[in-house]
Amino acid sequence: MSQKKAILLDMYGVILQESKGYFIPYTYEHFDESEYERITYLFRKEKLFTKAGNGEISSDEFLTLLGYQDPQYRMRDYIENYLTLDPSFVPFAERFYQERDFILLSNDVSEWSAHITSFYRLDKYFRHKIVSGDVKCRKPDKHIFEIALSEINKQPSDCLFIDNSVENLRAAEELGIIPILFNRDGVEYDGITVSSFEELAEIIAKEQL
Repeated sequence: MSQKKAILLDMYGVILQESKGYFIPYTYEHFDESEYERITYLFRKEKLFTKAGNGEISSDEFLTLLGYQDPQYRMRDYIENYLTLDPSFVPFAERFYQERDFILLSNDVSEWSAHITSFYRLDKYFRHKIVSGDVKCRKPDKHIFEIALSEINKQPSDCLFIDNSVENLRAAEELGIIPILFNRDGVEYDGITVSSFEELAEIIAKEQL
């Protein structure tokens, strides 16, 4: 190969076992029931979570607006105690990250993504990290894939994209990126599908993807 092929990896539902995170249930658990109507309004009408994930407001602003008194503590508590790293990711990464370029491609709050990769000691595996909160664009918008391709200087056909969302995979495929569904949720998909990093490693090795 003239250059290393790239593996673009989603965070939630792939590297982390929680497909959609756990933050909204976490918030309801940490406030009194009398606050539920206010919290629901902030999530559904004000779309605070979406704004934070799009980089429109910081993590501290987001958590403070929700009513948390110590936003830094709440960010750490949520990430460190309510999210679960897939235990087979690190062995997979150790096997492939030196022969492939690992790229994180995640819809997330900027500060949260940085804390996740730092806390779980994942930073060494990623050549680049493309996070919606940083680039102010989110999957399945094709522009975030274009940003990634430009930053990593790869052709679409030299990239695998691993995600648990069929919609995100379709958008990547339309650009020529090779899509693979990490199917934790039992969804229907007519393309390449895996349910574990062991299966993903086997497909990459056998198919020479």
